Amino acid sequence: MPLPRLIILILGLSLIFGLIIWLINSIYRLYISISFTAPLLANFLIFLIMGLLGLLIYAFIYYFNIFSSRKSIRRRNKYQRNLKLPEQKNEAAQENLNAIRRQLETIQDKVAQKALLNRSQEIAENLNRGELKVVIFGTGSAGKTSLVNALLGEIVGKVKATMGTTKIGETYRLKLKGLSREILITDTPGILEAGIEGTERETLARQLATEADLLLFVVDNDLRQSEYKPLQILVDIGKRSLLIFNKIDLYTKEEETQILQQLRERVQSFIPKQDVISVAASPQAFPSETGQIIQPSPDILPLIKRLATILRAEGEDLIADNILLQSQRLGEEARKLIDRQRKRQSDKIIERYQWISAGVIAVTPLPVVDMLATAAVNAQMVMEIGKVYGCEINSDRGKELALSLGKTLVSLGVVKGAIDLLGKALQLNVATYVVGKVIQGVTAAYLSRIAGKSFVEYFRQDQDWGDGGMTEVVQRQFQLSRKDEFLKAFVKDAITKVVQPLSDSWEEDTEITQPLKQPPLQQEAVLEEEEDDW
Repeated sequence: MPLPRLIILILGLSLIFGLIIWLINSIYRLYISISFTAPLLANFLIFLIMGLLGLLIYAFIYYFNIFSSRKSIRRRNKYQRNLKLPEQKNEAAQENLNAIRRQLETIQDKVAQKALLNRSQEIAENLNRGELKVVIFGTGSAGKTSLVNALLGEIVGKVKATMGTTKIGETYRLKLKGLSREILITDTPGILEAGIEGTERETLARQLATEADLLLFVVDNDLRQSEYKPLQILVDIGKRSLLIFNKIDLYTKEEETQILQQLRERVQSFIPKQDVISVAASPQAFPSETGQIIQPSPDILPLIKRLATILRAEGEDLIADNILLQSQRLGEEARKLIDRQRKRQSDKIIERYQWISAGVIAVTPLPVVDMLATAAVNAQMVMEIGKVYGCEINSDRGKELALSLGKTLVSLGVVKGAIDLLGKALQLNVATYVVGKVIQGVTAAYLSRIAGKSFVEYFRQDQDWGDGGMTEVVQRQFQLSRKDEFLKAFVKDAITKVVQPLSDSWEEDTEITQPLKQPPLQQEAVLEEEEDDW
């Protein structure tokens, strides 16, 4: 309140309270003096003075607008809160889009990168344009198109030309009284249709449904499990949904009530009962008593009222929620793509270093597989995997992680288990004379692979081993590496990259040392020649 008005308010209140005190005393003395001679006049004078005093107080309150200003402040604060929430969501969506664009710069697949960039641009345009998207979703026989036609006919009469075709969904533009934003109503292809084309159309319908601000899921009877599941999935991801029971003209009033009650009970955990509505979008014609065919008008007034209420009350929130959801889903898709890319890069690093470890151990075999001997190799592997995941690891930290994981492998018995597992596999595939020499090298490669896969999980979780710690991660990777299909492929690679080179080396060593071992007769002849010379 401005200072002059505040000063006037204080002075006015002081004057009123002073007058009240003065008047009470004066009125009392006046009443005593008059009441002895004219009691009625005294009472009338008292009521008159009190009325004038009340009018004075009311005029004072009205002038300063004390109570109404508080109400307007409350209304304004409520309005601001309602505006603030969508604004915050839009800001969050914009931040998500900016972060996604930075992520997309790291994607190597240019085709996928361009597709995601285009989608981010579409979301940004929707954020600026802010149209309300209402999507009609359901089976092809539920009467979706009839419902769209009925809605458009009741709301706007003749509609504009359609966008798109039946196979890809038709979109209509309309204006609803009381809404500043334009409404887009999209009729999607039917779900649960047979054949390849049916599956493709259903995929498109689901995609359109996930982009809706408000979803109308249309059925013509009680929900089947095949319908319930996609509806629940869409609600779970954040789609504001109405369940529309269409074709009620085909049922008696008792049957309609019973089916409507069943629908409300089935979806009560995620759709309020007021959002389960029965309609007759295209009632069947019937003959009158005179034989004239009568075409009843669509019975969709309850849906129109509910639709208008939701769009007027929640329209801004629906748009903000959907934009935020779309940006989050796009970000998740980008993260999955980047994660797959990083996994491929990490697999190449792991494969390279596992055979380096095998070479280090195979060249200088020890009585047992010593994880310390491969610690330096694994430390370098950790550093390279860290770079793939955007984590800069120095050599000291890499050695620390490698030694820590090596000790875990030993303490869990993974080293002994790997030796036994690979020993049996190699004995079935490799000649006996090289098994002892190569088993340590192949086991080192196997253990380096488990270590590398464990480090990938560590970096994927932002340098955190998770609730179960390093032990749980290592055990899980060991169990995955024991699967027959992997073990067969690993042993096959090991034979090519470790066993075969060592076998060739052993044969070369044998050929080199063979001439030094002369037959007995030649040795005797040499001795005789030496004796003669002597």
